[in-house]
Amino acid sequence: MTTTPFISRKGMTRRSVLGAALAAVPFAAVSGPAGADPAAPAVTRLMLPVPTGPHPVGTVQLHLVDRSRPDDIAGPGHFRELMATVWYPARDVQRYPVAPWMPAGALQAFLTDVGFSDLAPLGPVTAGHVGAPVRRSSQRLPVVVFSHGAHSHQGDHTVMVQELASHGYAAVTVAHQYDTYTEFPDGRIAVPLYGRQAPTLPGDFAADLRFVLDCVEQLAAGCNPDVDHKELPAGLPGSLDPQRMGAFGWSKGGTATACATLADERIRAGLSLDGPMQMNPPLAGDLDRPFMMMSARYTRATDPEAVAFWSHLRGWRLNIQVQGAVHVSYGDNEALFPQVAKVRGWSGQQLQDVIGTLDPDQAVKIQQAYPLAFFDEHLRHRRGHLLDGPSPVFPAVTFLP
Repeated sequence: MTTTPFISRKGMTRRSVLGAALAAVPFAAVSGPAGADPAAPAVTRLMLPVPTGPHPVGTVQLHLVDRSRPDDIAGPGHFRELMATVWYPARDVQRYPVAPWMPAGALQAFLTDVGFSDLAPLGPVTAGHVGAPVRRSSQRLPVVVFSHGAHSHQGDHTVMVQELASHGYAAVTVAHQYDTYTEFPDGRIAVPLYGRQAPTLPGDFAADLRFVLDCVEQLAAGCNPDVDHKELPAGLPGSLDPQRMGAFGWSKGGTATACATLADERIRAGLSLDGPMQMNPPLAGDLDRPFMMMSARYTRATDPEAVAFWSHLRGWRLNIQVQGAVHVSYGDNEALFPQVAKVRGWSGQQLQDVIGTLDPDQAVKIQQAYPLAFFDEHLRHRRGHLLDGPSPVFPAVTFLP
């Protein structure tokens, strides 16, 4: 098993966020369960919440190469190489195994980097059944593509992704080469490369998203974009709808989503999960398609880049902020860290130092409800009332003017 060094740029990364948060937690609490309640049951595996939609979920990984972009780091003759994962409503899932949150090698590398290497045996599994056939339907599936944050990975928002798939979407997550943890079919483990120049700016992430849209169009046409000619799940080719495609992303991926949505009219609706909106050159141009911002750390009250981007939104727009949320709150952290806290014996304050004061159960429900409502309204024209204003079901959600 080889390891390929990958890179990111300066700025807010998952590693720096968790490092800063964990610095506030006493070392003894992080390094072992000595303070744990001896009567508490042992945690044998971290768990993700079950999606709420009516359909079981299937998933398949794709190995993609963008031959329009040479890879100078890999050397002559190499091109931008990505792993992507498609999540979709499935059928007859019983005989198909469930997918792990991350491939084992990538998970070990990731947990080692963020200081939790001993938790690798507890790695969660997802609701996705690997290779299960696509659910038959009279309509093609609307598509959303997802962009992760700096030094993160494509499974980091599985709660949202599998929720969308359970409600009838095809969700495609991309592992941004040189700024992620992933595993290639030949066994290479990719980790972020620090301290070198590499294509890891938001604009590079946006180019990846646009390439993935090209691959979605190939799938929609009945073709297989996988460079290894991997066998695809039954029913996947020809099942996606290239006329109903959206995008969302967290942190740097949220900025990349804004950049890609501005540049590519195939993206009918974009959603940023606490994206800084910081680019050089800055995001520019008016956008007349729907865009939603879920803010925490990067708000219009504190960041001029967010203000500038908001001012260029000429179509449907919405900015919500969740009280008590921090930058890592919009993701699987809210489901996983309370379980890590039990393993570690953290106090309630120590857990809040990592994930904020937002109730974790409420945080998970917000992640499941608001992205689904947004894409339902703008890709399926299924208008509900959740996005109209404050809801008693989600009292922590504030609608910003």
